[in-house]
Amino acid sequence: MPPKKKLFQVTMELSAGDASIAELGKMLGQTGVNLREVKRGYDESTAAQRGDIVPVVVTVNEDRSFHLRLKTPPTAFLIRKALGGKGSARPGHLEAGRLTQAQLRSIAERKLPDMNTTDVAAAMRTVAGTARSMGVRTD
Repeated sequence: MPPKKKLFQVTMELSAGDASIAELGKMLGQTGVNLREVKRGYDESTAAQRGDIVPVVVTVNEDRSFHLRLKTPPTAFLIRKALGGKGSARPGHLEAGRLTQAQLRSIAERKLPDMNTTDVAAAMRTVAGTARSMGVRTD
């Protein structure tokens, strides 16, 4: 069987376990793919992460079949979740909170599969940089 030809590919950030059919329709409507099947596949794959934002890369083939590739939640989302609030309205001027080294390490380890490094220390530095840009101090 010859390989399927890719027709369309898009990355979306959806709510885990409860994808919005309207959001899917905006991005995938023109492809003719069965939106209910995409939603069902995404919701089943992310049910354990309910409440998180989980990016997904949807690849639609010429025959209207699709493939879902899940990614890790955005770093800023994980930082906000660890803090229990938002980032600073004025980063560099107002502090939004503090992340401990343990929180920083847990976020870095969760993000590691999607990062371009396999070193946890380098991943922690990357996460710390994102935290600083949000007005969050790291201890």
